Amino acid sequence: MVVGEFTQETDLLVIGGGPGGYHAAFRAAQHGISTTIVERMPVLGGVCLQRGCIPSKTYLSMVELIHSAASSKEKGIDFGKPKIDVNAIRAYKDSVIDKLSAGLASQCKKFGVERVQGTAIFEDGKHVVIKDGDIARIKFRRAIIATGSRAIRLRDIQIDSPNVLTARTALAMKDIPKTLAVIGGGYIGLELGQVYAGLGSKVTVIEMTPTLLPGADRDLCRPLFKRLESDFTEICLETRVVSMKETKGSITLGIEGKNVPKSKKFDKVLVAVGRVPNSRDLGLDKVGVEVDERGFIQVDAGFATTAPKIFAIGDVIGNPMLAHKALHEGMVLADRLAGKDVVFEPRAIPAVVFTDPEIAWAGVTEEEAKTQGLNYAIKKMPWAASGRAVALGRTDGLTKLIYDKTTGRLLGVGISGIHAGEMIAESVLALEMGAVGHDIASTVHPHPTLSEMMSDVAHMIDV
Repeated sequence: MVVGEFTQETDLLVIGGGPGGYHAAFRAAQHGISTTIVERMPVLGGVCLQRGCIPSKTYLSMVELIHSAASSKEKGIDFGKPKIDVNAIRAYKDSVIDKLSAGLASQCKKFGVERVQGTAIFEDGKHVVIKDGDIARIKFRRAIIATGSRAIRLRDIQIDSPNVLTARTALAMKDIPKTLAVIGGGYIGLELGQVYAGLGSKVTVIEMTPTLLPGADRDLCRPLFKRLESDFTEICLETRVVSMKETKGSITLGIEGKNVPKSKKFDKVLVAVGRVPNSRDLGLDKVGVEVDERGFIQVDAGFATTAPKIFAIGDVIGNPMLAHKALHEGMVLADRLAGKDVVFEPRAIPAVVFTDPEIAWAGVTEEEAKTQGLNYAIKKMPWAASGRAVALGRTDGLTKLIYDKTTGRLLGVGISGIHAGEMIAESVLALEMGAVGHDIASTVHPHPTLSEMMSDVAHMIDV
């Protein structure tokens, strides 16, 4: 369709089709609000669905199969050496994305949400122009900015080359390089590093801080770090990349620090050093939307920006940059716009690192409890005590509870081990309900399961 001068009108304009954006749009439409969502991609889902959470977890599930098959030999079942078909792996990943994308398109029709492909740029406080879209302009009464975030580039270092990967291009998975350097020891680097290592790459991780997963609980990280020592060829901490150049189809890195890797030449390099908000080039200055020095949009407790009738949610307003945080913000904001008396004030937002073993936590960590001067105590138990973990051959886990010494009220929960991300929800509910240790201990957990470790540790709390 040729772009004309037609101006479409809507009550609520949602800019961005990721988890926060489409949940806000669907919820608002359910309330009877005329809603239009603008997304530059041809399908909804945002980074999470198209090139983030879903494809990475799809690949991780495949690698888990490989590891399960390998470990089954000691249990008397030998599947032999796996045959890796990269094209088939990528096709399966694409099929997962396509199914979920089709589901979102169906939801749009079901709720009567108008979807416009293109890039929305504010013209004034009531209009946006649509770049590369089917229509020229949209007039709105209220707007929600849900534009998410993007990968950080290494300024003055990162070169443009098909052999220098971002999370997006790594998930496209054109091939499996023999050697891969991962710059960044956060959750994205470690998850993708394990994917490629599981499929056959020799992976070197380079991290400038003294530890992997900075900010995560050290007790929870130990089982993972032990596993990574065998999964990865090298882990180089307190080490940084200072230059990058391409030579005959490979990438040579200039590296400085305490643990410079044995080789500085790699078939491919993955840059995974964090994300920044997508707040540039939206025309925010034209409508008076304030951003901080890092580019995060400033909002109040009700997600209102400094511009009248314009709101923002998700990664673009700040940490934690998590899809589940964004989608809950979107639904709460839609309810507020419909006149509901609701607020977004969770006591805990869970975090999950989908490595193998997984790490999940909610509430305060031990370090945060110490920094905040809380009157806390800790109980923890390794999974060697779990019958289910022993039967699975996966005792590389830990369950940890942080609680108030006086009242016994839970302050934080951490789990490391297989399926930790699935089990953390119980802890989030407990924290939301203000549960004490006795509440968990007196809840009958099924046996034998990994989840009963929560009850076992809670029984150790004596207040």
